[in-house]
Amino acid sequence: MEDENVIKLPVTENKITAKKRSRPPKFDPEEEEQRRQQNLKRLAVLGEEDGSVKRLETLVFGAEEELLERLVEEDEEEQTSGLQLEDEEGGGDEDSEGEEEPRQQPQPRKAAWVDEDDELEEEVDLKHRYRRNLMKGDAESAMSKQRLQQRMKEQFQKSMGGTPSWAQSSDQKKKKKKALDEEEEEEEEEEDDLLRRTGNFVAPSESLPSGVLRMKKCLHANSARPSADRLTTVQFHPSAQVVMTAGLDQSVSLFQVDGKTNPKIQSVHLERFPVHQARFSRDGRTVIATSLRNKMFYLYDMMEGRVAPVRSVRGLSEARVKDFSVCPDGGALLLTGTNGYLHMLTLKTNEIVRSMKINGDVSGVAFCPDGSKAFVNSEEGEVFVWDVRSSRCLSRFMDDGCVKGTAIAASPDGRYLACGSQAGVVNVYSQEACLNSTNPKPLRAVMNLLTSATSLTFNPTSEILAVASRVEDEAVRLVHLPSITVFSNFPVASRKVAHRVSCLDFSPRSGFFSLANNKGHAPLFRLLHYKDF
Repeated sequence: MEDENVIKLPVTENKITAKKRSRPPKFDPEEEEQRRQQNLKRLAVLGEEDGSVKRLETLVFGAEEELLERLVEEDEEEQTSGLQLEDEEGGGDEDSEGEEEPRQQPQPRKAAWVDEDDELEEEVDLKHRYRRNLMKGDAESAMSKQRLQQRMKEQFQKSMGGTPSWAQSSDQKKKKKKALDEEEEEEEEEEDDLLRRTGNFVAPSESLPSGVLRMKKCLHANSARPSADRLTTVQFHPSAQVVMTAGLDQSVSLFQVDGKTNPKIQSVHLERFPVHQARFSRDGRTVIATSLRNKMFYLYDMMEGRVAPVRSVRGLSEARVKDFSVCPDGGALLLTGTNGYLHMLTLKTNEIVRSMKINGDVSGVAFCPDGSKAFVNSEEGEVFVWDVRSSRCLSRFMDDGCVKGTAIAASPDGRYLACGSQAGVVNVYSQEACLNSTNPKPLRAVMNLLTSATSLTFNPTSEILAVASRVEDEAVRLVHLPSITVFSNFPVASRKVAHRVSCLDFSPRSGFFSLANNKGHAPLFRLLHYKDF
């Protein structure tokens, strides 16, 4: 019996324990309430330690208005504490009362990410084909990552012309905008001072620097009346603040130049007469206009407002009158004929008084400042020097390297002679060498045009030579004299304004520069170096 009891007791205890485990625990309200209170206390402590959790709880379970009021109060407290902190920092000096407190410097921007490998001091091989352009010398074969990063930054800024706007901070943009505004105000003051004065100015100016030409794009000279067809002529009046445009739309127009509105003065329509060339007379009273179709040309008297056609010229055997030059004495025209002929036409009687002939066809004519001699360029690349009064050839020479001549121009001060060719090369000579030598050497060859150089013009001070080609868009350059180097900032690469240029001209005192293009516009530029019109 004892053995059976000993064996059965453990079995009985196991059954009882299994029954107890299988039964669900009894619900005790007091114990549940105690647990609930403990959880609430824990949640309260958690809310005090982490304000964001408490705000989230309040927002989810209600009291949204209280939460918004609390947020507003906290923002006000932060602003007030910030102001108190500034007062405490600046309140140490009693003598500084009433002075404006300096603004806090903005904190530098933090990097969006940080690569731990960038912090390692490693040498980068610059002889790699991707990094050779960063080397400044053969001895510089390697450099640290930090120096390489700085070198790449400098190279990028150099190629972009400075720090791009998207990489500038707000303070840098404000400073740049302020500097630009101040520069524009200074330029407007200079322009206003220029436009207050009229007349013939002979004030000497300082020499024009090379490299960059200070200029400002103005409203088109003919914006009040754009041409419906290609412009062939733009010219400034020799004494008044007026510019003339003419073109294939059979009209000649005059505009007042102020750089802002450029109002139209008068426009003359010539029936069935597309204008090939138009020029002011030396006194500025008359406009001479020729066409491509016949030998008739027009004389427009601006003082009387009368247009007179010249249907025939006594002693002229040419089938048409197309190109001409106004003689410096003002009383005659030098007409370009065919087969190398040049005819001197007097405007008093409209008759030919003398003729000259060169070998080949005439491609351009340029006068000496006193008008006693004329340089004539032939299509064969030969330049002839003529005595105008006696119609005698004084000398001739071959334009260096020229196969076909296209244009010629002489500087007003008598120092330079420019000869253009079909290859786009413009040779600049000394006038003195051209008059005294049969084999002059050019001072320099301007090779910035890739197509035929069809237009050459010196400014009145002989400091700028404008060269252009009507074959391609934007084929125009301004050359600095006497360095004979091209200004780097014209034309502007960001937008087209030149298009195909057929004519160039400067105002009497070089204050303005304009050109005629095939879009019917005459873009106008203010040259800020010159103070007068």
